[in-house]
Amino acid sequence: MHHILDLDRYPLDRPDSAEFAALVAKAQAELAADGMFNLPGFLRADVAAKAVDALAPRFAGESFTHARRHNIYFRKSIPELPADHPALVEVETINRTLCGDQVGGVLEALYDWPPFARFLAATMGKAALYTMDDPLARVNAMNYAEGQGLNWHFDRSEFTTTLLLQAPTAGGAFEYRTDLRSEAEPNYDGVARLLRGQDPALQSITLAPGTLNVFRGKNTAHRVTPVQGDKDRIIAVFSYYERPGVRFTAEEQMGFYGRVA
Repeated sequence: MHHILDLDRYPLDRPDSAEFAALVAKAQAELAADGMFNLPGFLRADVAAKAVDALAPRFAGESFTHARRHNIYFRKSIPELPADHPALVEVETINRTLCGDQVGGVLEALYDWPPFARFLAATMGKAALYTMDDPLARVNAMNYAEGQGLNWHFDRSEFTTTLLLQAPTAGGAFEYRTDLRSEAEPNYDGVARLLRGQDPALQSITLAPGTLNVFRGKNTAHRVTPVQGDKDRIIAVFSYYERPGVRFTAEEQMGFYGRVA
């Protein structure tokens, strides 16, 4: 993995070292404070560029265009809210997706590399994390062209793990509002303020290619702003679970990928 990752800076291959312990402690502190941590230069720059080149013809000829209108909850309704509540306003998400059986290469190798899952589990305070048995969902590559973006939502899973492969010329910023809701307080009025662009606690970051991002998005609203220019935003998404053997249902596969494994 040394030819793929900067393991001198990020010693995932040395879990018993003081350097590994320090890296995990730093990541945990950032997760606690900001709801995310970033490892710039995690994937070597030349490897990221080669991965983009390898994925390009597949995006052009094999990808699924995932376009849908949705509210921030990805639910048709919320029982305690009227249908016209401003927290339920619809937004649009659109991108092209390649599935786990189409990605291959360094992304698949990294996903299946046990020290990667072990490191992620340590940063999240989990006993272990497991790869998915789902051949479509396990690792995805997403392409956002001009005008396309990932709109406001809360994640279903506790953590999301992504690796930026190519940054766009402009746009494609990651915007988020930390702890907008909680299990006890859904804060529907706060959600409505965010969607109206009236939340002063909104934050924004722009990542560089090769950056690993781990994000706690279950209660933190977030989006990727529309891409601008002729250079697409390309990102890999890695899906791990606390139990082995996880697969999406046929309905979920069809909804996310336009086909069933």
